[in-house]
Amino acid sequence: MAKTDVVSGEKVRYSDAELEEFRQIILVKLDKAKKDYEILKASISNEGNGTEDTSHDFRGFLEEGATTLSKEEAGKLAQRQLKFIQHLQNARIRVENRTYGVCRETGKLIPKERLRAVPHATLCIDVKNGQPIKKHNGRYFL
Repeated sequence: MAKTDVVSGEKVRYSDAELEEFRQIILVKLDKAKKDYEILKASISNEGNGTEDTSHDFRGFLEEGATTLSKEEAGKLAQRQLKFIQHLQNARIRVENRTYGVCRETGKLIPKERLRAVPHATLCIDVKNGQPIKKHNGRYFL
């Protein structure tokens, strides 16, 4: 059952059934992200090192440069993918702790639509977009 604030009657956390729905979304995205990360890692390590063509003509030089650039780009993508995996793993922990879906700035629930689109979100869209937050009597308002 979802917990509600006694004073305002406002829902302060998602129900166990809702959390399970989000957990499933996170697990699917996590599985895909890990597979994509492995593909990126393999592309970095399996590409040639540019020594197959040892001639020093201009074409060989460009191909070697393209291979290096490609590895650098793949490396950056792999780092980014690993960060995404970590965010998803943290989201899974928040689901288990029943703190998932709560904006870390306002303390209010992040809308389900946002969480379905960005399951690792920790901020509501207004905070993410930089709207000023006002605090009155211990409560946050946008």
